[in-house]
Amino acid sequence: MTGRERVQRALTFRRPDRAPRDLWPLPGIEMFRQDELQALQARFPLDIAPPVFAYGRSPRQRGTPNVVGTYTDAWGCTWRVAQDGVVGEVKVPPLADWAALDRLRPPYEILEQADFRRVNASCAASEQFVLAWPTVRPFERLQFLRGTEALLMGLAYGEGEVLRLRDLVHEFFLAELEKWAGTDVDGIAFMDDWGSQRDLLISPRLWRQLFKPLYAEYCRLIHRAGKFAFFHSDGQIMKIIPDLIEIGVDALNAQLFCLDIEEIGRRFRGQITFWGEIDRTWVLAFGTPADVAAAVRRVRAALDDGRGGVLAQCEWGIGVKQENIEAVFTTWLEAAPGGRAHAL
Repeated sequence: MTGRERVQRALTFRRPDRAPRDLWPLPGIEMFRQDELQALQARFPLDIAPPVFAYGRSPRQRGTPNVVGTYTDAWGCTWRVAQDGVVGEVKVPPLADWAALDRLRPPYEILEQADFRRVNASCAASEQFVLAWPTVRPFERLQFLRGTEALLMGLAYGEGEVLRLRDLVHEFFLAELEKWAGTDVDGIAFMDDWGSQRDLLISPRLWRQLFKPLYAEYCRLIHRAGKFAFFHSDGQIMKIIPDLIEIGVDALNAQLFCLDIEEIGRRFRGQITFWGEIDRTWVLAFGTPADVAAAVRRVRAALDDGRGGVLAQCEWGIGVKQENIEAVFTTWLEAAPGGRAHAL
């Protein structure tokens, strides 16, 4: 069974031969621990891969991401990085003053300059499930442009400028998704971090009013193109999981260990594929391989009934030992509920 077939079967609950593997190495791993990354991928071949692709460059871009210092992205947001190998934070939002909104132009040039034809060649050459990661993250992009505190206050007070900015950002992301929908990728991912460790960052009512319609439109566009819709959000998002299922998200990457994993299983197993993850704030970062194995087994007991609906995904943070990531994938090879142990 190829990686592409394995992932498709997991997403459609058609009994893949094992849980498909996916790994998210943070920039620091790729920058400083490339030998370890290659060794792990050789031992545990991944089933999900990105396409070969590069966006164009905006004249607003300056500096180098993920290294100590500052850099400016295609939208004109200035990031500050305090440690090599991490993404950093926006410290100079270009819309700190709403007066600048009239002058803001989305970076359509990065789409116009990109050669999407390269994508299809990489899809044809791969037996893996090819997953595109566009820049689509409307809530986070609004924060990068306005500043988190100012944006949240604007949402709470119903500022008209927030809606203008949301719509401007949304139209750009629709154009970006249309480009990807015209390629041969198998799935398209989008994201927004909606939760603190305790609750949503805005009320469910406001989320359903202002952001759920955007996500529903993304899912419709992706599905019309015959592709699977993947979504990621950090934090405590239990209140909106039913909404994500309703609008057609096929695979959800969530911080399961912020949530009640067993309740998730009782309520949602079989309705959506859970795309990882394993606790990266404590277990992967500070636990032993035995702790990691126990965490994987807990996820499987709650979410895996042997038909599919789970992806063996985890994030490899900059300080996480290789042996803990190995323990994730080794434990996922144990017998599935009602089945036998899997081969690599």
